[in-house]
Amino acid sequence: MTRIAVAALGGTISMAPGRSIEDGVVPRLSAEDLLGELGSRLPMEVTAATLAGISSSSMDYATLARTRQWGLDQIEAGADGLVVVQGTDTLEETAYLFDLTWPSDAPVVVTGAMRNPSLPSPDGQANLLAALTAAADPRSRGRGALVAFNDDVHAARWVRKTHSSHVETFSSRPAGPLGMVAEGAVHYFHPSPPRLPVLPGAETVDLVPLLESGLDDSGELLSLVLKGGVRGVVIAANGVGHVSTGTADVIAAAEVPVVVASRTGAGPTFRGTYGFHGSESSLIRMGATMAGWLCPRKSRILLQVLLAAGVGREEIERQFRLRGDLDR
Repeated sequence: MTRIAVAALGGTISMAPGRSIEDGVVPRLSAEDLLGELGSRLPMEVTAATLAGISSSSMDYATLARTRQWGLDQIEAGADGLVVVQGTDTLEETAYLFDLTWPSDAPVVVTGAMRNPSLPSPDGQANLLAALTAAADPRSRGRGALVAFNDDVHAARWVRKTHSSHVETFSSRPAGPLGMVAEGAVHYFHPSPPRLPVLPGAETVDLVPLLESGLDDSGELLSLVLKGGVRGVVIAANGVGHVSTGTADVIAAAEVPVVVASRTGAGPTFRGTYGFHGSESSLIRMGATMAGWLCPRKSRILLQVLLAAGVGREEIERQFRLRGDLDR
């Protein structure tokens, strides 16, 4: 029988009311609690462990490194896949970190919930069942990290949280989901592409701030950040990768890697269409790295992982070209 390992880390899916209604809900449910009645009805064996009980806004590399190692130990012991259950606030980042650093062909599927179990029509068990179904399907092997949510199955590279409270919050715009779960089975729309080389995992990373460009941006904030001893910076830039002239001046003098992504939520950074000071082509001449199709949050994860691995500017540029290119 197929065996799936489930690692519970907390989040809305595990939350229950505190001592009074005024206290709000807090992470209290274990992995066994989350499985509940599902355990006796699943066409698979499940090994479950509660590895953390935190809000995903407090998720960190150390917790995810422990989760990754636990999952790999379970795979080594015979598990066919890993399901990671956490809060949705940083779920897309967790999924992408696993996608970069998961060395096994066995699938790792990340899920959670938008409605805690005390609300009407909570979505946690349905999402967990979809994740287990995806993790147990042999066609999920070799696809890297996946996100199963609201019966859709997304690639970690594309998925983003797009609404603060709706159950259909996760989207893979503009690529679309890889497939969906229906009648207890995964239906994939596309074949599995070759996986990119796995990067080393890290328990700790250096400080890499994420700053967003905007109206009347003088570049002063970026200048202050760079003076604070950061190892790198990601700019969520305007449009196809544009910043103000003041910000461009600061980037030109930066001594650490600067990655430029688009803040729009869909579409790539350009490389050679615009030519004004602060355009994508001028930033490239200054030594900035363009993120391509990677969103700012995914770009930050990739830059942190690369810096933790000790690679230089040339390899950072190569990795972003490789992983941010639509046609790779």
